[in-house]
Amino acid sequence: MSLASSDYSLDIVRLGSKSESSAVQDEAALLVRLQAGDDDAFSACVRTYIGRLLIVARRILTNEEDARDAVQDAFLSAFKEIGHFEGRSLLGTWLHRIVVNAALHRLRTRQRHPEPSIEDLLPHFTDGEHQIEPPVPWKRSMETSLERQESCALVRRCINRLSESYRSILLLRDIEGLDTEETARLLGTGQGVVKTRLHRARQALRSLLDPHLRRGDV
Repeated sequence: MSLASSDYSLDIVRLGSKSESSAVQDEAALLVRLQAGDDDAFSACVRTYIGRLLIVARRILTNEEDARDAVQDAFLSAFKEIGHFEGRSLLGTWLHRIVVNAALHRLRTRQRHPEPSIEDLLPHFTDGEHQIEPPVPWKRSMETSLERQESCALVRRCINRLSESYRSILLLRDIEGLDTEETARLLGTGQGVVKTRLHRARQALRSLLDPHLRRGDV
């Protein structure tokens, strides 16, 4: 199976100009063909979803070769299990979960070194509970900044500087849109851990972004 190239972006890939109802109908028709073992349907599935799955895998793995391998693993797993897919969610949503699983699996297998601490990136307080060096208001709102391509690139770079256990949770919750329960299940940890690490990851990300955004240079 050949993996075509796709642009790396924080934006979720949408189904072009098709209406939502048309896209759902197309997915349903494709699913019927897939479950019937139609070889052309498998090729069509790869062409339709490979771009968005690569975006997800790249966000998690940050390595092109690993991302492509994860997507290939995801398609192979999906095609093996397609007969058991009951259609309770959209086909694209099901594939998204599978590629997240595949990427996280590869991420776990390559982690061999202790993670650096993010303590220096978290807010620090005096004994009187006053924050040391509180952030100043940004010249441009986060939402406005993220509309700019260079800002998106900066956010990606800052996210990738976080320790892996925090980066993964931030990606799954805030970028991939998974809920706390599913994130905990995928990472093999408790929901309380997910909530705590997500809060700390957001604080650390703000610290990394703050010098750039307070100047309004992105």
